Amino acid sequence: MIRVAVAGPRGRMGALAVETMITGREFLLVGVLDRKMAEKADTLAGAVPIYTDMLTLAEEAKPDVLIELTNHESVYPNTRDAIMNGIRPVVGTSGLTEEQIGKLSELSGEHGIGCILAPNFSIGAALLMKFASMAVKYMPDAEIIELHHDGKKDYPSGTASLTARMMAESAGTGSTEGTGDGRGTDVSGIPVHSVRLPGLLSHQEVLFGGEGQLLTLRHDSFSRQSYMSGMVLAVKDVMNRDCLIDGLDKIIG
Repeated sequence: MIRVAVAGPRGRMGALAVETMITGREFLLVGVLDRKMAEKADTLAGAVPIYTDMLTLAEEAKPDVLIELTNHESVYPNTRDAIMNGIRPVVGTSGLTEEQIGKLSELSGEHGIGCILAPNFSIGAALLMKFASMAVKYMPDAEIIELHHDGKKDYPSGTASLTARMMAESAGTGSTEGTGDGRGTDVSGIPVHSVRLPGLLSHQEVLFGGEGQLLTLRHDSFSRQSYMSGMVLAVKDVMNRDCLIDGLDKIIG
């Protein structure tokens, strides 16, 4: 069984990840990382230990994998500390900068510890990224529209940023950090438009314009349950990695 810990168990994604790891026959949930929750209880559901720091989690729970689902402020230090303590991170939190991703990649390689960054665990979203990378070679005039619930604070989304970087790499146009305020941001030379409205969950369109034609690729997540199959896949896959993998698309063939 793969020993798993979850960082950010109070969030909706975190709570679903906890449930998935508890019910999965191939996993053993050995702890959760959450300072605020630990102030109210020592264990989750009376059985899973709650930890306030990575070092204690690593020493006592000895997880093989950390599922990181916190926020943009905690994701980098949590991922860095997990690698340094021999824990393989599977990161679903967006907000990492290209500089931070570069540092984590170096750290992962130095320690020989696998790390998977997946700003979107949906298999459908990963497929959209791959299809967009294929299409941009033939239809280079493209823009991305990403739509999320109004509680999502970061924009553009990690999914949209990764999609843009993948498209730019495929098209051979290089990669930049991105400019703008998120409501029309330039990411790697590709315009990304962010929408935040009540009633939405996670949606993305990539539009390719050509003379007399328009190609639209779209993916919609209507429930957070759509993320669980990809999360399970990533937790299993990271056990066989010794470097950082940026994007779920890299492990689905």
